[in-house]
Amino acid sequence: MHTHLSPRARRRLAAATAALGLAVGLVAGTQSGSLASAVDSDDGPVSVLSAGAITDLLDQAAGGDIVTEVSKVAKGGQDYWVKNHLDASAVPPGLLQDLGLDDALTGLGLTGGDAGGTVEDDGLRREYLVVWAGDNNILDKSGAELTTLPKTIGPDLIGQKDLIGPDFFAVVDATEGSPSYGQVVNTATVGPLVENEPHHMQYIWHKGDNLFAGGLFTDVTYVIDTSQLPALKLKNINLPTDTLCGSVPDAYWVTQDHKAYGTYMGGPDVPGPCVYSDGSVRLGNGFAGSPGELVRLDEDGRTLWEAPATPETAETEQRCDNIPQLQLPTCANPHGVQAREDLKTLVTSDYNEPRNIILNPVQAPSSYLRRPTVRTWDISDPDKPRLKAVSFLPDGPRVGKVPHHEEPRAAMETTVTNLPGNKGAFASTMQGGAIYYTPDITAAKPQWREVFDLTTSNKIADPGSSWYGGGSNAGWTQTSLDDKYLYVAVVGRQPSGEDKGSPQYILKLDIQDLVASGTSPTCSIDTQVEITEGGQEADCPTVHDTLAAPGGPHWGALDNLELGQDGFYRETTDVKRIAYSNYFVARTGLNGDHRVCMVDVGEDEKMTLDPDFKTHGAVEDCIDFDRASWPHGAWGPAKPHSMVFVTADEDIKE
Repeated sequence: MHTHLSPRARRRLAAATAALGLAVGLVAGTQSGSLASAVDSDDGPVSVLSAGAITDLLDQAAGGDIVTEVSKVAKGGQDYWVKNHLDASAVPPGLLQDLGLDDALTGLGLTGGDAGGTVEDDGLRREYLVVWAGDNNILDKSGAELTTLPKTIGPDLIGQKDLIGPDFFAVVDATEGSPSYGQVVNTATVGPLVENEPHHMQYIWHKGDNLFAGGLFTDVTYVIDTSQLPALKLKNINLPTDTLCGSVPDAYWVTQDHKAYGTYMGGPDVPGPCVYSDGSVRLGNGFAGSPGELVRLDEDGRTLWEAPATPETAETEQRCDNIPQLQLPTCANPHGVQAREDLKTLVTSDYNEPRNIILNPVQAPSSYLRRPTVRTWDISDPDKPRLKAVSFLPDGPRVGKVPHHEEPRAAMETTVTNLPGNKGAFASTMQGGAIYYTPDITAAKPQWREVFDLTTSNKIADPGSSWYGGGSNAGWTQTSLDDKYLYVAVVGRQPSGEDKGSPQYILKLDIQDLVASGTSPTCSIDTQVEITEGGQEADCPTVHDTLAAPGGPHWGALDNLELGQDGFYRETTDVKRIAYSNYFVARTGLNGDHRVCMVDVGEDEKMTLDPDFKTHGAVEDCIDFDRASWPHGAWGPAKPHSMVFVTADEDIKE
């Protein structure tokens, strides 16, 4: 714990030191930068300050009411850390004292009845929205902005505002009725790695779970202890050397034993043959290439098993390009992941060979890098997942303006049904703009069918837009916990030339009849009329609601926590709130407006934006991450990708 000096002093030292760690990494050809390395290291052309010095710099950037605390993990001769920056003016005094921060409170003059600043010690147990966010900086350029990229990377690019700074977890008070509702009460910065491109965490949190958070560009998984919220603690970090057969970690599914499955969308860290945990070998084309893998992690993020996502034979039912070309073509680039432990089955969906997004922000050179495949896995032995089936999604009646706008292309997300007796699952295609369903994921070869075209909901969400569903960019796709509805975040298609673009919204489909059809659904989008009017069969999904979401919603989360009359939280399947974020990946051109929004779900299951969940003093709704200052200092705008609702372990009962 530390008290704080001026931001100005910190900025000068940060620009002269943190940059050197990044520069060394870039010169060496690595995929990521670092805020620090060893003192007077003999391993590179420069000497840089220690991790301890960098944490001191962060202290100096923070404001006068900020309480800091650091947790570290040493691995491979390097310290990795999470540094909390708790805003004492935004949390009750008892909460800080419960975290053992009394000394820091005294140092800030916030003891006794004044501790906690303007927030009353109201006795409310807090619920939080933890948001995994990246520093927005000069390197976040799309293909259209390539001419503005810096020609060289040097110390002058490290610092605040538009320069390169730390990525972080924003801890937001999501407690209804709290005086600090909607306020960022802590930013927990990660280090020494920068430019992680924070991506996904798990879809939902349960009591006792750690958070698993992926760095898309750095190829690492951060494992975060939330038991002492609003403070976070680094439990472990899973490094590229821990998953040699996969790269580009994307999403996570946490099981009842608090272990996790992670989709690693990219290929092995180096090109060539890679030996997986079962002894089998696959030939890969290298980092961020193909094939990806499924990784089983223990509760602290240690690798238990690496499973190949592609069979030993070529995948040729539809075209699967690889760059560089592989002897056996594969579409195995898993992105979405969800599991049904009771059915001993896990499902993953393939999005894209990701190297073009990471290494080159220009449009991908082939439409057929977008994947049309969904995979089912046998998890009878949970710690040794085994690929069971590869399913190519069928094409639909809509004719795409470009090949990757065909319905099955870019199967970004998958979601399972939840209740006993239901065995179905859904998949959404980002560029294809369609929703698919299979009634039985336990089948040897699950049969997938198109059940909804986003053209239908585009027309409802904004009749004045281009209804065309291709390129509508479906993202987060999640069944309600009672299996009645399907939520989909639709980023929309950007206007171009005569194309007006498609709307940005949250879609809510009624799927009750489809799920009730059991293993014999009749719904199938196979006529021109069904593209714009929805499926004509009685069990087809129908649009229950659309919520305009200007700014480009990509990801979302269900609030599965409910405050009881006894003052403790419990899990619920009756979800009354969802959150969503407006950010994808800047280098793709789908940057979004960097807001995080809260949505109330009414008794009629209709969605409305929560007007109280917003940046303090702001006029516009939602929390704006394009701000000048954070609890950790004046680092400027940030990119919020994913979020999850969480509470401290002691505040939730089974």
